[in-house]
Amino acid sequence: MKGFTSTRLILLQPSLPKHGTSGGILPPASYIPTAHNRLWLIALVSFFSFASLFTLLSTSTRNTLPGADPGVPISIPSVSTTALHPHIFDALVHYAAQSAATGQMSESDLRAVAGVIRHRAPCNLLVLGLGPESLLWRALNHGGRTVFVDENQYYIAHFEERHPGIEGYDVAYTTKVSELHDLLTAAREQVAGECRPVQNLLFSDCRLGINDLPNHIYDVAWDVILVDGPRGYSPASPGRMSTIFTAGVLARSGDAGPTDVLVHDYEREVERLCSAEFLCGENLVAAHGQLAHFAIRGGPAARKDDFCFNRTAGAAAVTL
Repeated sequence: MKGFTSTRLILLQPSLPKHGTSGGILPPASYIPTAHNRLWLIALVSFFSFASLFTLLSTSTRNTLPGADPGVPISIPSVSTTALHPHIFDALVHYAAQSAATGQMSESDLRAVAGVIRHRAPCNLLVLGLGPESLLWRALNHGGRTVFVDENQYYIAHFEERHPGIEGYDVAYTTKVSELHDLLTAAREQVAGECRPVQNLLFSDCRLGINDLPNHIYDVAWDVILVDGPRGYSPASPGRMSTIFTAGVLARSGDAGPTDVLVHDYEREVERLCSAEFLCGENLVAAHGQLAHFAIRGGPAARKDDFCFNRTAGAAAVTL
Protein backbone atom coordinates (compact mmCIF):
# COMPACT_ATOMS: atom_id res chain seq x y z
CA MET A 1 0.00 0.00 0.00
CA LYS A 2 2.95 2.37 0.61
CA GLY A 3 4.05 2.25 -3.00
CA PHE A 4 0.52 2.83 -4.21
CA THR A 5 -0.01 5.89 -1.91
CA SER A 6 3.32 7.37 -2.87
CA THR A 7 2.58 6.97 -6.58
CA ARG A 8 -0.78 8.65 -6.23
CA LEU A 9 0.67 11.65 -4.41
CA ILE A 10 3.44 12.07 -6.97
CA LEU A 11 1.00 11.94 -9.86
CA LEU A 12 -1.34 14.44 -8.26
CA GLN A 13 1.43 16.79 -7.11
CA PRO A 14 1.55 18.84 -10.34
CA SER A 15 -2.18 19.41 -10.19
CA LEU A 16 -2.11 21.17 -6.83
CA PRO A 17 -2.96 24.84 -7.18
CA LYS A 18 -0.08 27.08 -6.09
CA HIS A 19 -1.91 30.37 -5.63
CA GLY A 20 -5.16 31.44 -4.13
CA THR A 21 -7.54 33.95 -5.59
CA SER A 22 -5.58 36.75 -4.02
CA GLY A 23 -2.27 35.60 -5.48
CA GLY A 24 -0.89 34.20 -2.22
CA ILE A 25 0.13 30.64 -1.55
CA LEU A 26 -2.58 28.58 0.13
CA PRO A 27 -1.59 26.29 3.00
CA PRO A 28 -2.16 22.50 2.49
CA ALA A 29 -5.05 22.41 4.95
CA SER A 30 -7.02 24.85 2.87
CA TYR A 31 -6.69 22.94 -0.41
CA ILE A 32 -10.04 21.77 -1.82
CA PRO A 33 -9.90 19.47 -4.94
CA THR A 34 -11.66 20.82 -7.99
CA ALA A 35 -14.11 18.75 -10.08
CA HIS A 36 -11.37 18.26 -12.66
CA ASN A 37 -8.98 16.86 -10.08
CA ARG A 38 -11.65 14.56 -8.64
CA LEU A 39 -12.21 13.04 -12.06
CA TRP A 40 -8.51 12.33 -12.42
CA LEU A 41 -8.44 10.78 -8.96
CA ILE A 42 -11.39 8.51 -9.72
CA ALA A 43 -9.85 7.46 -13.04
CA LEU A 44 -6.53 6.56 -11.42
CA VAL A 45 -8.13 4.62 -8.58
CA SER A 46 -10.31 2.72 -11.06
CA PHE A 47 -7.32 1.87 -13.23
CA PHE A 48 -5.26 0.47 -10.35
CA SER A 49 -8.28 -1.44 -8.98
CA PHE A 50 -8.92 -3.04 -12.36
CA ALA A 51 -5.24 -3.94 -12.75
CA SER A 52 -5.14 -5.53 -9.30
CA LEU A 53 -8.35 -7.49 -9.91
CA PHE A 54 -7.11 -8.73 -13.29
CA THR A 55 -3.82 -9.88 -11.75
CA LEU A 56 -5.65 -11.69 -8.96
CA LEU A 57 -8.00 -13.52 -11.34
CA SER A 58 -5.16 -14.50 -13.66
CA THR A 59 -3.13 -15.91 -10.78
CA SER A 60 -6.12 -17.82 -9.42
CA THR A 61 -6.82 -19.39 -12.82
CA ARG A 62 -3.24 -20.57 -13.21
CA ASN A 63 -3.13 -22.03 -9.72
CA THR A 64 -6.38 -23.94 -9.94
CA LEU A 65 -5.86 -25.78 -13.21
CA PRO A 66 -4.66 -29.38 -12.72
CA GLY A 67 -0.93 -29.70 -13.35
CA ALA A 68 -0.45 -26.02 -14.13
CA ASP A 69 2.79 -24.27 -13.13
CA PRO A 70 1.83 -21.13 -11.14
CA GLY A 71 4.78 -19.25 -12.64
CA VAL A 72 4.00 -20.02 -16.28
CA PRO A 73 1.08 -18.36 -18.12
CA ILE A 74 -1.23 -20.79 -19.88
CA SER A 75 -3.80 -20.58 -22.64
CA ILE A 76 -7.11 -22.41 -22.30
CA PRO A 77 -8.33 -23.95 -25.60
CA SER A 78 -12.02 -23.82 -26.40
CA VAL A 79 -12.12 -27.58 -27.08
CA SER A 80 -9.94 -30.09 -25.28
CA THR A 81 -8.36 -32.98 -27.14
CA THR A 82 -6.69 -34.49 -24.09
CA ALA A 83 -7.84 -37.73 -22.54
CA LEU A 84 -9.25 -37.66 -19.04
CA HIS A 85 -6.65 -37.92 -16.29
CA PRO A 86 -6.36 -41.59 -15.18
CA HIS A 87 -7.20 -40.79 -11.55
CA ILE A 88 -10.38 -38.95 -12.53
CA PHE A 89 -11.25 -41.72 -14.98
CA ASP A 90 -10.91 -44.36 -12.26
CA ALA A 91 -12.90 -42.31 -9.76
CA LEU A 92 -15.82 -41.87 -12.17
CA VAL A 93 -15.93 -45.58 -12.94
CA HIS A 94 -15.66 -46.48 -9.26
CA TYR A 95 -18.55 -44.32 -8.12
CA ALA A 96 -20.70 -45.27 -11.10
CA ALA A 97 -20.12 -48.95 -10.32
CA GLN A 98 -20.92 -48.45 -6.63
CA SER A 99 -24.21 -46.73 -7.45
CA ALA A 100 -25.35 -49.38 -9.95
CA ALA A 101 -28.99 -50.28 -9.37
CA THR A 102 -31.71 -52.38 -10.98
CA GLY A 103 -32.07 -51.48 -14.65
CA GLN A 104 -28.48 -50.33 -14.95
CA MET A 105 -25.40 -52.13 -16.21
CA SER A 106 -23.75 -54.53 -13.82
CA GLU A 107 -20.40 -53.50 -12.39
CA SER A 108 -18.50 -56.01 -14.54
CA ASP A 109 -20.18 -54.83 -17.76
CA LEU A 110 -19.69 -51.17 -16.86
CA ARG A 111 -16.00 -51.71 -16.19
CA ALA A 112 -15.61 -53.67 -19.43
CA VAL A 113 -17.09 -50.81 -21.48
CA ALA A 114 -14.98 -48.29 -19.58
CA GLY A 115 -11.87 -50.35 -20.31
CA VAL A 116 -12.46 -50.15 -24.06
CA ILE A 117 -13.12 -46.40 -23.91
CA ARG A 118 -9.97 -45.91 -21.83
CA HIS A 119 -7.94 -47.68 -24.52
CA ARG A 120 -9.36 -45.57 -27.37
CA ALA A 121 -10.12 -42.17 -25.79
CA PRO A 122 -10.22 -39.46 -26.86
CA CYS A 123 -12.10 -40.99 -29.77
CA ASN A 124 -15.26 -41.01 -31.86
CA LEU A 125 -17.81 -42.84 -29.73
CA LEU A 126 -21.28 -43.75 -31.01
CA VAL A 127 -23.78 -44.91 -28.38
CA LEU A 128 -26.94 -46.52 -29.75
CA GLY A 129 -29.38 -46.10 -26.89
CA LEU A 130 -29.71 -43.67 -23.96
CA GLY A 131 -29.43 -45.00 -20.43
CA PRO A 132 -28.33 -44.24 -16.87
CA GLU A 133 -24.68 -44.53 -17.93
CA SER A 134 -24.86 -42.07 -20.84
CA LEU A 135 -23.24 -39.16 -19.00
CA LEU A 136 -20.51 -41.49 -17.78
CA TRP A 137 -19.60 -42.55 -21.33
CA ARG A 138 -19.44 -38.93 -22.40
CA ALA A 139 -17.23 -37.99 -19.45
CA LEU A 140 -14.87 -40.93 -19.94
CA ASN A 141 -14.43 -39.90 -23.58
CA HIS A 142 -13.20 -36.46 -22.54
CA GLY A 143 -11.70 -34.62 -25.48
CA GLY A 144 -13.41 -36.90 -28.02
CA ARG A 145 -16.77 -36.84 -29.76
CA THR A 146 -19.67 -38.77 -28.22
CA VAL A 147 -22.95 -39.12 -30.11
CA PHE A 148 -26.14 -40.70 -28.75
CA VAL A 149 -28.96 -42.21 -30.80
CA ASP A 150 -32.28 -43.21 -29.26
CA GLU A 151 -35.78 -44.18 -30.34
CA ASN A 152 -37.52 -41.63 -28.10
CA GLN A 153 -37.36 -38.10 -29.49
CA TYR A 154 -38.82 -36.63 -26.29
CA TYR A 155 -36.21 -38.38 -24.17
CA ILE A 156 -33.46 -37.08 -26.44
CA ALA A 157 -34.83 -33.52 -26.28
CA HIS A 158 -35.18 -33.69 -22.51
CA PHE A 159 -31.68 -35.10 -22.15
CA GLU A 160 -30.17 -32.34 -24.31
CA GLU A 161 -32.08 -29.68 -22.39
CA ARG A 162 -30.82 -30.92 -19.02
CA HIS A 163 -27.28 -31.46 -20.25
CA PRO A 164 -26.25 -28.71 -22.70
CA GLY A 165 -23.60 -29.81 -25.16
CA ILE A 166 -24.90 -33.36 -25.51
CA GLU A 167 -25.13 -34.47 -29.14
CA GLY A 168 -28.13 -36.74 -29.62
CA TYR A 169 -30.46 -37.83 -32.43
CA ASP A 170 -33.71 -39.77 -32.52
CA VAL A 171 -34.56 -42.50 -35.03
CA ALA A 172 -37.78 -44.33 -35.84
CA TYR A 173 -37.41 -48.12 -35.84
CA THR A 174 -39.77 -50.14 -38.03
CA THR A 175 -38.82 -53.58 -36.72
CA LYS A 176 -40.11 -55.87 -33.97
CA VAL A 177 -38.43 -58.60 -31.98
CA SER A 178 -41.05 -61.05 -33.23
CA GLU A 179 -39.78 -60.47 -36.81
CA LEU A 180 -36.21 -61.54 -36.01
CA HIS A 181 -35.97 -64.64 -38.20
CA ASP A 182 -37.79 -63.09 -41.17
CA LEU A 183 -35.49 -60.08 -41.02
CA LEU A 184 -32.37 -62.24 -40.90
CA THR A 185 -33.58 -64.26 -43.88
CA ALA A 186 -34.27 -61.10 -45.90
CA ALA A 187 -30.87 -59.64 -45.00
CA ARG A 188 -29.07 -62.79 -46.19
CA GLU A 189 -30.94 -62.67 -49.49
CA GLN A 190 -29.92 -59.01 -50.00
CA VAL A 191 -26.35 -59.29 -48.69
CA ALA A 192 -24.99 -58.50 -52.16
CA GLY A 193 -27.47 -55.66 -52.64
CA GLU A 194 -29.21 -53.29 -50.24
CA CYS A 195 -27.98 -55.12 -47.12
CA ARG A 196 -24.31 -55.41 -48.16
CA PRO A 197 -21.59 -55.07 -45.50
CA VAL A 198 -19.85 -52.01 -46.99
CA GLN A 199 -22.04 -49.10 -48.02
CA ASN A 200 -23.27 -45.63 -47.18
CA LEU A 201 -26.43 -46.37 -45.22
CA LEU A 202 -27.78 -42.92 -46.00
CA PHE A 203 -28.74 -44.26 -49.44
CA SER A 204 -29.69 -47.78 -48.39
CA ASP A 205 -33.14 -49.34 -48.54
CA CYS A 206 -32.21 -52.31 -46.37
CA ARG A 207 -34.88 -52.58 -43.71
CA LEU A 208 -32.27 -53.22 -41.03
CA GLY A 209 -30.21 -50.15 -41.87
CA ILE A 210 -30.60 -46.90 -39.94
CA ASN A 211 -30.70 -44.34 -42.74
CA ASP A 212 -32.42 -41.31 -41.20
CA LEU A 213 -29.57 -39.82 -39.19
CA PRO A 214 -27.95 -36.51 -40.23
CA ASN A 215 -25.72 -36.95 -43.27
CA HIS A 216 -22.45 -36.20 -41.48
CA ILE A 217 -22.90 -39.08 -39.03
CA TYR A 218 -22.26 -41.57 -41.86
CA ASP A 219 -18.95 -39.91 -42.71
CA VAL A 220 -17.42 -40.31 -39.25
CA ALA A 221 -14.77 -42.97 -38.68
CA TRP A 222 -16.17 -44.42 -35.45
CA ASP A 223 -13.61 -45.85 -33.05
CA VAL A 224 -16.09 -47.35 -30.59
CA ILE A 225 -19.78 -48.24 -31.09
CA LEU A 226 -21.84 -49.29 -28.08
CA VAL A 227 -25.14 -51.06 -28.84
CA ASP A 228 -27.38 -50.56 -25.80
CA GLY A 229 -30.73 -49.87 -27.45
CA PRO A 230 -33.49 -49.78 -28.48
CA ARG A 231 -35.90 -51.78 -26.31
CA GLY A 232 -35.79 -55.51 -26.84
CA TYR A 233 -37.49 -57.10 -23.86
CA SER A 234 -40.79 -58.08 -25.50
CA PRO A 235 -41.98 -59.43 -28.92
CA ALA A 236 -43.51 -56.05 -29.76
CA SER A 237 -40.33 -54.10 -28.90
CA PRO A 238 -38.25 -52.79 -31.82
CA GLY A 239 -35.28 -54.96 -30.82
CA ARG A 240 -31.62 -54.41 -31.66
CA MET A 241 -31.51 -56.03 -35.06
CA SER A 242 -31.13 -52.65 -36.79
CA THR A 243 -28.56 -51.23 -34.39
CA ILE A 244 -26.33 -54.32 -34.59
CA PHE A 245 -26.59 -54.43 -38.40
CA THR A 246 -25.87 -50.69 -38.60
CA ALA A 247 -22.89 -51.00 -36.25
CA GLY A 248 -21.46 -53.76 -38.45
CA VAL A 249 -21.83 -51.68 -41.62
CA LEU A 250 -20.42 -48.48 -40.10
CA ALA A 251 -17.42 -50.37 -38.76
CA ARG A 252 -16.64 -51.96 -42.14
CA SER A 253 -17.38 -48.89 -44.24
CA GLY A 254 -14.86 -46.64 -42.51
CA ASP A 255 -11.31 -46.19 -43.77
CA ALA A 256 -9.79 -46.44 -40.30
CA GLY A 257 -9.89 -49.40 -38.01
CA PRO A 258 -10.44 -51.48 -36.18
CA THR A 259 -13.73 -50.37 -34.67
CA ASP A 260 -14.59 -51.77 -31.25
CA VAL A 261 -18.26 -52.79 -31.23
CA LEU A 262 -19.81 -53.56 -27.84
CA VAL A 263 -23.19 -55.29 -27.56
CA HIS A 264 -25.03 -55.16 -24.25
CA ASP A 265 -27.66 -57.73 -23.17
CA TYR A 266 -25.77 -60.30 -25.23
CA GLU A 267 -27.47 -63.16 -23.44
CA ARG A 268 -30.74 -62.50 -25.31
CA GLU A 269 -31.59 -64.26 -28.56
CA VAL A 270 -31.75 -61.17 -30.78
CA GLU A 271 -28.40 -59.85 -29.60
CA ARG A 272 -26.66 -63.21 -29.99
CA LEU A 273 -28.08 -64.14 -33.40
CA CYS A 274 -27.60 -60.67 -34.93
CA SER A 275 -24.07 -60.39 -33.53
CA ALA A 276 -23.19 -63.75 -35.07
CA GLU A 277 -24.73 -62.68 -38.39
CA PHE A 278 -23.38 -59.13 -38.74
CA LEU A 279 -20.42 -58.83 -36.34
CA CYS A 280 -19.18 -62.43 -36.68
CA GLY A 281 -17.50 -64.84 -34.30
CA GLU A 282 -14.13 -64.38 -36.01
CA ASN A 283 -14.14 -60.79 -34.70
CA LEU A 284 -15.17 -61.69 -31.16
CA VAL A 285 -12.68 -60.41 -28.59
CA ALA A 286 -14.50 -61.31 -25.39
CA ALA A 287 -17.95 -62.23 -24.13
CA HIS A 288 -18.78 -62.37 -20.46
CA GLY A 289 -21.72 -61.35 -18.36
CA GLN A 290 -24.16 -59.48 -20.57
CA LEU A 291 -21.54 -57.84 -22.77
CA ALA A 292 -19.80 -58.94 -25.98
CA HIS A 293 -16.84 -57.14 -27.51
CA PHE A 294 -16.04 -57.34 -31.24
CA ALA A 295 -13.14 -55.72 -33.11
CA ILE A 296 -14.02 -55.14 -36.78
CA ARG A 297 -11.65 -53.87 -39.45
CA GLY A 298 -12.75 -51.56 -42.21
CA GLY A 299 -11.14 -50.34 -45.39
CA PRO A 300 -9.37 -52.87 -47.64
CA ALA A 301 -9.56 -55.55 -44.93
CA ALA A 302 -13.37 -55.54 -44.96
CA ARG A 303 -15.11 -58.22 -46.97
CA LYS A 304 -17.48 -56.70 -49.51
CA ASP A 305 -19.71 -59.65 -50.38
CA ASP A 306 -20.53 -61.02 -46.94
CA PHE A 307 -20.25 -60.01 -43.31
CA CYS A 308 -18.35 -63.07 -42.10
CA PHE A 309 -15.39 -64.95 -43.56
CA ASN A 310 -16.24 -67.97 -41.47
CA ARG A 311 -19.92 -68.71 -40.83
CA THR A 312 -18.99 -71.67 -38.65
CA ALA A 313 -17.15 -69.34 -36.28
CA GLY A 314 -20.16 -67.08 -36.24
CA ALA A 315 -22.45 -69.94 -35.28
CA ALA A 316 -20.02 -70.98 -32.53
CA ALA A 317 -20.13 -67.48 -31.08
CA VAL A 318 -23.86 -67.82 -30.49
CA THR A 319 -23.33 -70.74 -28.13
CA LEU A 320 -20.68 -69.04 -25.93
